[in-house]
Amino acid sequence: MASGGIARGRLAEERKSWRKNHPHGFVAKPETLPDGTVNLMVWQCVIPGKKGTDWEGGYFPLTLQFDDNYPTTSPSCKFPAGFFHVNVYDSGVVCLSILGDGWKPSITVKQVLVGIQELLDDPNPNSAAQHRCYELYKKNMPEYKKRVREQARRYPSRVQSSCENSPQLDIVVAF
Repeated sequence: MASGGIARGRLAEERKSWRKNHPHGFVAKPETLPDGTVNLMVWQCVIPGKKGTDWEGGYFPLTLQFDDNYPTTSPSCKFPAGFFHVNVYDSGVVCLSILGDGWKPSITVKQVLVGIQELLDDPNPNSAAQHRCYELYKKNMPEYKKRVREQARRYPSRVQSSCENSPQLDIVVAF
């Protein structure tokens, strides 16, 4: 196959699989270019904060960047710069074992996104990427949790109910 052909083929299959079955509240779709074509090598995603955690209520934007060697190499996963988390660099790049030494070509986009959702509330302080966040996590948990809840409020669902007491609507666009 031409350069990147294997990667694009695998990503096309993953896109098809995602459309048929994906976790509730998650969004993962390839980037649409200005000319209307789809770029399978860059996916715009949203990871919902897990219910019952300080992350609940947040819908966190994440970009997955694949290279021509995917699935032999893992995607780069990036939140917006300045994202507050022990295992996210100031640049927004996620530090997670399955994206590094733990990567296997059999790992899917769905598994990556669910793994990152798990990491939100269960960070790995032994692999800290942000010093200030790590310090709060280790020495001032109430302040750390407060900052997490503040961040969750900064990333609400893009779809809000018009009724004040109605439950929040989650809309996932199928493509």
